[in-house]
Amino acid sequence: MTWASGIDVGSGAVKVVVTESVGAEHRVKGSAVVRIRRRDVSAVVDDAFAVALRESQAPRLDYIATTGDGEDVPFATGHFYGMTAHARGALFLEPRARTVLDVGALHTRAVVMDERGKVLDYKMTSQCASGSGQFLENIARYLGISLAEVGELSLSARAPETVSSICAVLAETDVINMVSRGIAGPDILRGIHDSMAGRYAQLLRRLGCPGVVFVSGGLSGDVGLRQALTDALGKEDEKKGRVELVTHPQAILAGAIGASIWGAWRFETKKLGRPSWTRNQPMPRHPPSSAP
Repeated sequence: MTWASGIDVGSGAVKVVVTESVGAEHRVKGSAVVRIRRRDVSAVVDDAFAVALRESQAPRLDYIATTGDGEDVPFATGHFYGMTAHARGALFLEPRARTVLDVGALHTRAVVMDERGKVLDYKMTSQCASGSGQFLENIARYLGISLAEVGELSLSARAPETVSSICAVLAETDVINMVSRGIAGPDILRGIHDSMAGRYAQLLRRLGCPGVVFVSGGLSGDVGLRQALTDALGKEDEKKGRVELVTHPQAILAGAIGASIWGAWRFETKKLGRPSWTRNQPMPRHPPSSAP
């Protein structure tokens, strides 16, 4: 039995899981998602790691793996590229998936993988595009609603208002003008979702990936965005193949899960010989900051 942890440090949140592995079988025993906001990232990592470890009741950790922006976590055993981790995590959550669409705070990427989780190809949006989680969160804040309300409100739209700008700053200006013109919030949100979905559909078309597409990342739970993407992909030529869009309640944890599973594999195949942490030791943490 191998105990491992995956720490996915993103732009908007830190995600941590602890997994128990027996051969090819993996189980998530503990998890945490903690928003960064304006806090010190190292403190957020420590908090999220403590929650996941406490929930898992793990007797030890044989491997602590990081991904995303987590290369500098001092107590980690090793690091995995974000696409590698997300591909493996998506495959764990949905074994039929051969493409993962990771919708992050700053950018979105589509990754094609094989049945083992090996990355075969990928495409990404640019950081300045208005197709990111941070952009949608800014719009929600301007409209006076929570990010959790966005999806259902979008589904209630009657006359979606098109947002065509690919620049986040200009798109936000468009939204301000819409509000001043009296456009209803749901119509604004559906227009934004349609714009974002159009960009995501382009990524998937460029990869030529019909079949099951797994949606991960912070916006994976946005039902309005998923519906807009389903509609955009439904316009594809039947000869190119249909796309089935799926997600999972733990989709936001895909990167952390993948890192943890790869960490367990690396521990088992390389025979590192000793646990990275055992319960009779102090909990791994960042060293105290020397800043005043």
